[in-house]
Amino acid sequence: MLRECSVMISQTALLVRRLAVVIVLAATVIGCSSQPTTRPSVSTSTADQAVMIAMQQVGVPYRYGGATPTGFDCSGLVHYSYSRAGKIVPRTTATLWQGMQPVAGNQIQAGDILFFRISGKMSHVGMYIGGDQFVHAPSTGKVVSVGSLRSDFYRKALIRAGRPR
Repeated sequence: MLRECSVMISQTALLVRRLAVVIVLAATVIGCSSQPTTRPSVSTSTADQAVMIAMQQVGVPYRYGGATPTGFDCSGLVHYSYSRAGKIVPRTTATLWQGMQPVAGNQIQAGDILFFRISGKMSHVGMYIGGDQFVHAPSTGKVVSVGSLRSDFYRKALIRAGRPR
């Protein structure tokens, strides 16, 4: 009797596992088959890779003109992260501004470039990572870090977001 119960429990567990696999596969197929109404210029995987690469640089020192893991300035971090992800973007803050497709505030996605006005002029960029946060190389004496759009300083300084074309 005990052996029969054990066999029945094993068969039930196997059935539950198979059902779970079918549900996951069905959800994946349904999710993959739906098309967004507007398609981003850069594939989500490229933007996600750029975010992961930028996040790996957290703690690297700021260096004016830097675009390598020995030191980054703000646009150097963006340029490095996207180029490692397989997408070449402009190198300077000004050329990034010109080369990005503007994105409405409610449409910002991970990997989008945020432009900030510091000391009266557009002079800083960061990469949006989600959850009102961005990764950036702030300034001399600091390190690559995660900032928050919820802070008064960055919320007021934000000019716009852009997406690589």
